[in-house]
Amino acid sequence: MRLLSTKSRAYKDKEYRKSFIILPNKLLEKLGWKTGEDLEAEAKQDKLIITKNDKIRVDLIEGKR
Repeated sequence: MRLLSTKSRAYKDKEYRKSFIILPNKLLEKLGWKTGEDLEAEAKQDKLIITKNDKIRVDLIEGKR
């Protein structure tokens, strides 16, 4: 796995970055996660816990973004 970041935007003298984690395909297959699914993250001590958000997204059902 690898933690990466990319420049999201710049405003005045400030640069804003977005970070993302590359996960191995075997891990995603084992978890049953698919591209585009909503995930939730939580920091506990020095660990990052990522879980699949199984809640129905009302904004997508109603056609909102």
